[in-house]
This record gives sequence, structure tokens and C-alpha cells, in this order.
Amino acid sequence: MLKKIQKFQKKPVVIEAYQTDIEIIIHTLEGEMKASPGDWIITGVDGEQYPCKPDIFEKTYKRVN
Repeated sequence: MLKKIQKFQKKPVVIEAYQTDIEIIIHTLEGEMKASPGDWIITGVDGEQYPCKPDIFEKTYKRVN
């Protein structure tokens, strides 16, 4: 059986984030993750937190007013 491939785009969701200047452990839905200095700590739509490397953050998010 052939499956029809469809394309999707992420919904525009506003998140909160801050950039850490120290190494910290973040308690995520997947378990504990280490955030290094310079990583962004993102708070998701359900209040969950997770770290994101600066290069990925810059490609994925833009600042809103």
C-alpha cells in the first residue's frame, strides 16, 4: 500500500527563553539534560523546559515584541 506523503509547517507559537551563563541540569520530559554556558533554556507551551544550543536556537526562533 502506498502512503501519501503530506507536508506540514509548525504552528507559530511564542515561547519564553533565557540564555544561561553557567552549566546547569534541566529536568525535561525526557529526563535530566545538561545545559552549557551559552545554551538557551526554553519554556514550552505546557511549562516544560529544555536546553537548546545557540546555533539551533538562532535557526529556529526569532525575537518578538
